[in-house]
Amino acid sequence: METTIVHVCRHGQVQNPDHVLYGRLPGFGLSALGRRMADRLGERFADVDLAALRVSPLQRAQETIAPVAANHPDVEVVVDERIIEAANVLQGRSFGRFNERLLLPRNLVHLRNPFRPSWGEPYTQVVARMRPAIADLAASVPTGSQALMVSHQLPIYLARLDA
Repeated sequence: METTIVHVCRHGQVQNPDHVLYGRLPGFGLSALGRRMADRLGERFADVDLAALRVSPLQRAQETIAPVAANHPDVEVVVDERIIEAANVLQGRSFGRFNERLLLPRNLVHLRNPFRPSWGEPYTQVVARMRPAIADLAASVPTGSQALMVSHQLPIYLARLDA
């Protein structure tokens, strides 16, 4: 029996000198290191016969998949809204290089429940959108083929825990 493989990859490092919690905000692209990471991803998958490419709608993910797509010009890059970064009420704020300002009293209300989480999209909702996104990608390609998805750290981590 042939195995279908869906590679799930996080975007490269983001250019963020002000240490903003960028979440779903537009305008956060890859840093120089992030572009090198994306180029390495392109090299890694250059000789892999990819049947499908899926990407988050956010700039950093799209910049990460670009070198892979350049090596697979016959494969359409499809934007999948379900694999976007988790929603976060704290996005757009800077908490310092080591997030030290996150612990200021005005922010603590958002940290009251790490299991829900109280600062944004519940983990169960992230899993509920990632699981079908990955399954749909696998089902969209011929059995035994490979596909690549570029998403974000938390959704990938939660999908992995769910699996």
